[in-house]
Amino acid sequence: MKQLEVHIMQQSYMLGCPEGQEARLLAAVKHVDEAMSGIRDAGKIRGRERIAVLAALNVAFDLLDLQVQNSQLSQTADALQAQAAAQSAAMVEVQAQTAPGDQASLDWDAPRVQSVMQRLDAALAPAPAQPADTLGTSA
Repeated sequence: MKQLEVHIMQQSYMLGCPEGQEARLLAAVKHVDEAMSGIRDAGKIRGRERIAVLAALNVAFDLLDLQVQNSQLSQTADALQAQAAAQSAAMVEVQAQTAPGDQASLDWDAPRVQSVMQRLDAALAPAPAQPADTLGTSA
């Protein structure tokens, strides 16, 4: 385990960090430092402990909000995959019932199927992170 010296609100801390995870730890430190400095700079709260608690609550709120969004995206993706599977099964059934000479009549569906698949791919792509509202910083 590697030891890193970091600074949060001009105070030094020695933190243990697993090998190869230094960048993640430094990103987390930067996030916490920015959250705490923002609360301090708003001028309403002075105590380091109170600032830390509010920053922790804001970070936890953001994390829970992301988890809710992830859950909703997962449910939407599952529904879209089920819909795509049902449409695919229906197409297979129609093709199986179509006589070989009638196969040309199904060609008009190919662009529509491609369009549906493209929309499904777009829906399953990760959404860009949106800034969440933060908790109030009043005492």
